Amino acid sequence: MAGAEGDDSLYPIAVLIDELRNEDVQLRLNSIKKLSTIALALGVERTRTELLPFLTDTIYDEDEVLLALAEQLGSFTVLVGGPEFVHNLLPPLESLATVEETVVRDKAVESLRKISQEHSPVDLEVHFVPLVKRLASGDWFTSRTSACGLFSVCYPRVSSTVKAEIRQHFRTLCSDDTPMVRRAAASKLGEFAKVLELDYVKSDIIPLFTALASDEQDSVRLLAVEAGVSIATLLPQEDLEALVMPTLRQAAEDKSWRVRYMVADKFSELQKAVGPEITKTDLVPAFQNLLKDCEAEVRAAAANKVKVFCENLPEDSRETIIMTHILPCVKELVSDTNQHVKSALASVIMGLSTILGKDNTVEHLLPLFLVQLKDECPEVRLNIISNLDCVNEVIGIRQLSQSLLPAIVELAEDAKWRVRLAIIEYMPLLAGQLGVEFFDEKLNSLCMAWLIDHVFAIREAATCNLMKLVEKFGAEWAQNTIVPKVLGMANDSNYLHRMTTLFCINALSGVCGQEITTKHMLPVVLKMSTDQVANVRFNVARCLQKIGPVLDSSALQAEVKPVLEKLATDQDMDVKYFALEAISGTFPFISLTFET
Repeated sequence: MAGAEGDDSLYPIAVLIDELRNEDVQLRLNSIKKLSTIALALGVERTRTELLPFLTDTIYDEDEVLLALAEQLGSFTVLVGGPEFVHNLLPPLESLATVEETVVRDKAVESLRKISQEHSPVDLEVHFVPLVKRLASGDWFTSRTSACGLFSVCYPRVSSTVKAEIRQHFRTLCSDDTPMVRRAAASKLGEFAKVLELDYVKSDIIPLFTALASDEQDSVRLLAVEAGVSIATLLPQEDLEALVMPTLRQAAEDKSWRVRYMVADKFSELQKAVGPEITKTDLVPAFQNLLKDCEAEVRAAAANKVKVFCENLPEDSRETIIMTHILPCVKELVSDTNQHVKSALASVIMGLSTILGKDNTVEHLLPLFLVQLKDECPEVRLNIISNLDCVNEVIGIRQLSQSLLPAIVELAEDAKWRVRLAIIEYMPLLAGQLGVEFFDEKLNSLCMAWLIDHVFAIREAATCNLMKLVEKFGAEWAQNTIVPKVLGMANDSNYLHRMTTLFCINALSGVCGQEITTKHMLPVVLKMSTDQVANVRFNVARCLQKIGPVLDSSALQAEVKPVLEKLATDQDMDVKYFALEAISGTFPFISLTFET
């Protein structure tokens, strides 16, 4: 009996071994995903003595299986007996951290970082740090790249002797022969710097930063830029100019556009890290150069940062710096040859109006907005229109309205339907800013034209747009301006347009209220119940279901009920289905009457 029990207790591991050796990858993957269940069945001791050694020996599988294993092991601490035994998880994860596939290595490192927190300081030194050292001095670059991500998690909790060894290993990896290893070290330099004592940041990290920022590979140099921003936040103001800024100045003028792009992309973080004085002396000229860069990608990245950079300038000299140094560059970018640069600028330039105030906006920015509103690229015009609220707060939108109108009309009729869709979404905002008179005179006809667009997504958005406009301008405006035109489409020869009438009524009934819906909309819906096209008829049933809650009970009984009853006997299955659904779902009391 005892022997039988022993066999039973071995069963889970036997299944696992069988499935892990199965030719079917999916079976092996499922088996790995059930590891926690199997570990529970085995108990903590056998998980440590049998399961983990087995897993360590079988790391030669498909990447998908290894990835699942690396992830599972990160939450295995409890299953091996808690923090006291967590070091048992290190052998399989160490093997996974050396495999060729990057995503598997990264996941193994992530799990190692996670379980490092569960090691006691003693266990860290006895078990975890030796693993990091083995990886750091491994023959294959894969293990050395993995090591880079593990230094910062163990450094704060080990003795000063071990700290010195860890710093030495990191220094060695920063000058590794393999670019991939130097790249990994550069990507973790800022993170490692954050856990070091300030003296070691100055004595160890700064020389490494300088060396990596001068690396022959631009992929290493650009990662050093990111580290430089992190390092700058750690140093006292008086050390920044001497220790960090020369290297960052060099990066901003690097021969590789990718490095300059990274400087531009991280510019606002850098600005916050170095403070106002260095911003004025160093960053303003660097930013000007990036805005004038010969590569469009760099100019676009810098253009994206214009508003944030200007906002974070020291208040006492903000306006002077913008007007003297930044605005001339911005004026050049407005007519840049690259549409991505112009588009990036257009998405932020309006924000300058709130920083510069009314007079400067009218005199200097307004002409630029007008140029961009006439730009040949629809994205540029769209980005200006989508940020109009900034200008409206400062100078009011009227000053832009004459140029705004042609730009809106062009976008509204753009050949790309996504451009038309985007301008529809901004229409309620524009309407609120321009006022009802201007809207009725200039834009109303556009909104109605979208209702008969050949793309359904545009017709749908136009319907939603009408509802938002009625919410803004009120039911009386709708009754006089919108409703007659919408209802007129019910007689259109194109059945798609007739259906749009129904969709509009669905959307407008709630905001227009009972009187307008009962008096004006309902008769049109009821009349359309005899339409020759089945799609229109079943949409009538759906429409009646939708507007039912807005109507009073007498209209429901006297007018809606007979029509739904008739539609419920329609020859078309869809019409019948939606009519019955409207009867039983929305009007249960009608349902009773109908059935009796």
